[in-house]
Amino acid sequence: MQRNWAKLTESLIEAALAEDLGDGDITTRAIVPDDVRSSAFLFSKSDGVLAGIDVAMKVFLKMDSTLETSVLFKDGERIKQGQKIAEIVGSVSSILKAERTALNFLGRLTGIATQTAEYVKKIDGSRAKILDTRKTMPTMRHLDKYAVSVGGGHNHRFGLYDMVLIKDNHIAVAGGIRIAVDNVISELKKTGTTMKIEIECKSYEEVIEAIYTPVDIIMLDNMDLSDIERSVKTIRESNSENGRLIRIEVSGNIGLDTAKAVAEADVDYISIGALTHTVRNHDFSLLFEEL
Repeated sequence: MQRNWAKLTESLIEAALAEDLGDGDITTRAIVPDDVRSSAFLFSKSDGVLAGIDVAMKVFLKMDSTLETSVLFKDGERIKQGQKIAEIVGSVSSILKAERTALNFLGRLTGIATQTAEYVKKIDGSRAKILDTRKTMPTMRHLDKYAVSVGGGHNHRFGLYDMVLIKDNHIAVAGGIRIAVDNVISELKKTGTTMKIEIECKSYEEVIEAIYTPVDIIMLDNMDLSDIERSVKTIRESNSENGRLIRIEVSGNIGLDTAKAVAEADVDYISIGALTHTVRNHDFSLLFEEL
């Protein structure tokens, strides 16, 4: 299913500006004459990986199409504390009205990209890829996941519509792993749909059951390292014996201190909800050149 991400971003910007402005910026209206013009610079207040600069500039232009914007760094580039990131020229009143909304988008997305890059660096040299999850800010998922990709991570499914993920509650309702997988295959055949099937396993015993079903990915959920290693060995051996390629994903309680050990267990993917649900906002400031 195609999504018009550009249109959604535009709608988000409009809603965010409306939320902040309400009936108008009382402070700016009282202090800043409409005809005052100047240049303003965006500065990074710490080191990081830039993401969302184009979104931030769109906020300023949505507020006032006569503003002139120029970016000094592109998304994906590393930025340092104190560096100028972009310049906005034009009505001081318009710039001030758009400032906080622009920085909110930019700070969140850069924070996500920066944190993702830290995880990617931790597992450098392994076969594993860092994945995001659906634990995103509502209505901002496409931007959150974009920031993950900017940081060197990879996107898991975007929603409930583009991939099958059989979780513990599905298995409980169905009455078992085999029944749940069979029901999914039946539904896909009925609708003429082809997509990857992933199943969540919480124990080694569930892994043993899952490898005898036609799934594409087995997720090892909240397992300790010894069970992860044991499960990986069993899945790899089954793949070799049966000429299959079941991929292995690990999820649950993985931090920067444990990501490397999990990656070294020879897994294919490590999915981390904290990339987008526990975001360390990157701090930016906006300063005028002269007033």
